[in-house]
Amino acid sequence: MESVVCSSEARSIPDSSLRVLVAVSLLGCASSNVALADGSVIDKVYHPYVDAMEKELEFRSLVQNLPAANPLPVQIHQLSLGSAWGQSLFGEAKLVGSETQLGGFELSAFEFELKWQLTEQGEYSADWGLVFEIEHGVEQKLDELSVGLLIEKEFGRWSTTANLFAIQEWGDSINSEFETAFGLQTRYRHSRIFEPALEVYLGQDTVGIGPVLIGAANVGVRKSLSWEIGVIAGLSNKSPNSTYRLLLEYEF
Repeated sequence: MESVVCSSEARSIPDSSLRVLVAVSLLGCASSNVALADGSVIDKVYHPYVDAMEKELEFRSLVQNLPAANPLPVQIHQLSLGSAWGQSLFGEAKLVGSETQLGGFELSAFEFELKWQLTEQGEYSADWGLVFEIEHGVEQKLDELSVGLLIEKEFGRWSTTANLFAIQEWGDSINSEFETAFGLQTRYRHSRIFEPALEVYLGQDTVGIGPVLIGAANVGVRKSLSWEIGVIAGLSNKSPNSTYRLLLEYEF
């Protein structure tokens, strides 16, 4: 995947970024036929940008209402601390917690994430990046390594972002499996504190679409609070009926 976005080939990207994003969307739809062991791929859509001075504390929460065969809601929460490493790299360490069968919560995984901004914003017809993630399961002894291709293009006040992930899973409880995941976000930049968006997620066990509200506000010198609140409706029999997602991010 890296060869797609290396600097020597980035210059050959067509001027029409709309065609690039459509092509990636079609690729994501095609790749969603690969089996996804974990089912849902709904989380967030990553943007390819890195702020060289950025440090952040982030909280994510997902509540999913599963199909009728399993009516109990699933809750997953993530807490992470991240920092930029120079001009183009951003590293982040995460703790992942999930709901237990008894209704409590437990630490279910540790995760490390590295984002690499490949091109300067506006340098080419689209902005490109990569994200690498490695996760270690605590209870299920399930490990996961993923690489994501990030593409973003602005059209006036509209912005479209596509993510395409290749994922390898292994562990004591499952056979080694290869998976893919795809996410797409189109948002209207009405103002900094109000950006309505539409998101699409694809996977073998998940097809979802729904509205998301995005915003940010300054809370001090080089300090800001960002939020994302969304509801993703399932469009297939295996998809969660609905997924409520919340993201709060404090940058300092």
